[in-house]
Amino acid sequence: MKILYYICIIVFFGCPSTYAQDLKKAELDDLALKYAKASFSELKEFFSLPNDSNYPEQLAENLLWCEDAFSKRGFQTRRLETATVPLLLAERFQENAAKTVLVYLQIDGQPVDTSKWYQKDPYIPALKTNKGEQWTEIPWTNLQAEIDRDWRIFSRSASDARGPVMMFLKAMDILNDKQINPNFNIKVIMDFEEELGSPQLPKAVSQYKDDLSSDMLVIFDGPRHLSNEPTLSYGARGIATVSLEVFGPRTPLHSGNYGNFAPNPALKLSKLLASMHHDDGRVAIPGWYDGIDLSETVKSILKEVPDDEVQIKKDFGINSTDNIGESFQESMQYPALGILGLEAAWVGKERRTIIPASAIAELNIRLVKETNGDRMVSLLRQHIIDQGYHLVEDKPTEEERMTYDKIARFNAEVSYGAFRTEFDSEIGKWLRKGMHYAFGADPIQIRTMGGSIPISPFVITLGLPAVAVPTVNPDNNQHSPNENIRLGNYIDGIKTITSIFIQKL
Repeated sequence: MKILYYICIIVFFGCPSTYAQDLKKAELDDLALKYAKASFSELKEFFSLPNDSNYPEQLAENLLWCEDAFSKRGFQTRRLETATVPLLLAERFQENAAKTVLVYLQIDGQPVDTSKWYQKDPYIPALKTNKGEQWTEIPWTNLQAEIDRDWRIFSRSASDARGPVMMFLKAMDILNDKQINPNFNIKVIMDFEEELGSPQLPKAVSQYKDDLSSDMLVIFDGPRHLSNEPTLSYGARGIATVSLEVFGPRTPLHSGNYGNFAPNPALKLSKLLASMHHDDGRVAIPGWYDGIDLSETVKSILKEVPDDEVQIKKDFGINSTDNIGESFQESMQYPALGILGLEAAWVGKERRTIIPASAIAELNIRLVKETNGDRMVSLLRQHIIDQGYHLVEDKPTEEERMTYDKIARFNAEVSYGAFRTEFDSEIGKWLRKGMHYAFGADPIQIRTMGGSIPISPFVITLGLPAVAVPTVNPDNNQHSPNENIRLGNYIDGIKTITSIFIQKL
């Protein structure tokens, strides 16, 4: 492995360097298409590896694959051990480089429900074309001829986020083959537990602070703006999760024999959840929006994002929106409280005529830079207490059952905070330059995207400015059945990353 590494280093660094002016836009287009077409065998191999975050044995196979893939591109890899699954650090150094760019990539994926996918196996990538309103599988050999940019590859993690990983690898191949030497060092940190909230990341970033030391952080993750135009995201919301269980009778009871006598915990939970929001969607908990003041300058920046909210509502099949901000972008600047799932008894053919023993709600809090996660959890907890609930961390005792009318289990965890980088930062200017070179226009600039990525530990502990470069199609079904990546976005992603990395710092 070391011999291969040094051979790659010699090939990469031992030749005259080429810079942006030597790669014209037309050549970028041709190279992106050429290397995309050459990548599909490797892509299928990668996409075929199950990568459910909940199964360490699956992640171990992905770790081995990434070690091999990055070593082949001249990176030296090493594992950063944690209490669970290691992080993987890949490094490539340039002689006399003054700066170092750290790249964040996500490797793991969400669980799959095979019954909801329109193909045999979510981990067997399928190439599909759209016929009317139906996606139809077509042979992979079709890619040997002219590629239709609207074809899609369906597979778990195709967009979130193994597609961007492949884009990065192919961009590195272009740099290698064209003998282009960036004038900066490259470090890549790979996260194998992102979908679990990256629980080991904050401690790992602190523990391996010197290994991760860099000047800026680039995140290749997430979907482009809804227009599917080139996009930069300068921030992302953080996340905290809450598991809430309201208790009823000790065991489920017959709804005929005991209805009108034994209180129903599902009804109690429904009322409790309803108390958390006003009818217009705003969170009703006192102090929820404290500390957030959008200046006219910020509002003008948000208005520059070309959102077609009429079309967005049409696409989503909704008639109205929550009244949090004056626009879609403005609403992303505030913390959110959302219901992720509900469980009580059974529904459909499995329904039973019972009063359930308990009802459960899984919630999340989306944090913004101005909000502290622990404080937001405390506000929610106090609100539940104010509704008359006695809170427990596990099952209630018999004494508690006989003492309190309303009992709920409350368990919360703050995964990570939000981050936001200024538009006029060095990293912002560098990324805009690269994207303008690739596409002939500045990208759409998002102040804070609504989703969450575990970047705040890097920003806080390492003091790094961070910006996300989202590349995948916004209608990719990430986290859902039938996740996919559009080939046009895959090709553009290779072009985007290549164009960025040929810009000097």
